[in-house]
Amino acid sequence: MRRTAGELLEATTARLAPDPGANPLLPLIASGAAGLDTLAVLALEQRLVIAADLRSFSHLAERSATEEPASAPFFEMLAEGEAVAAEALGAYAEACGVDAGRAASYEPLPGCQAYPSYVARLALGAAPADVVLALSANFSSWGGYCATISKALRDHHGFTDQARAFFDFFAEPSPELEERARSAVQAGLDTGRIDEEAANGYGRLLQSYESMFWTTLARP
Repeated sequence: MRRTAGELLEATTARLAPDPGANPLLPLIASGAAGLDTLAVLALEQRLVIAADLRSFSHLAERSATEEPASAPFFEMLAEGEAVAAEALGAYAEACGVDAGRAASYEPLPGCQAYPSYVARLALGAAPADVVLALSANFSSWGGYCATISKALRDHHGFTDQARAFFDFFAEPSPELEERARSAVQAGLDTGRIDEEAANGYGRLLQSYESMFWTTLARP
């Protein structure tokens, strides 16, 4: 019996779940051991990631509208979310002491920008439904990271709700986004357009590049 979209999303997320040590920075932030400068670099890198992902998701939405219409609402919502996150990121950066001058002169770390570069590659040529499947698995761990970081910023640094809003936004479950993902994947299954092997490959690399992001930030 063929699996439903929900079953496939659940199985893929479980298969691609990151190892406990994939994010070495998270326990440092959670314990309060990560300094304010490290948190500032996180803000500066995220500023670039958000801008790149916004363009990638917008392009995927445009491609999907003609290639796989059922996937378009998922990417449209992602693009809208990145725009909201970009606005919230400013308060976090300010709380970390990042001013306009530092942001303008900042030189990004290659290990942190590999993730959005790969998302851009997927946006250019990967089948949209396969990207939906890969991204949905990746977002599962990202939301948990954000919840942990938000709590640590409050408990150890006294950051306000506004300064933590960026992380709270991603930490909150999104039933609507999940429903859009199921619809996209189900349409891919119904039309035979889902390539599970390709989607798993995309998801594996996404998780690896995300781990590279956090490992780079955790280096002394």
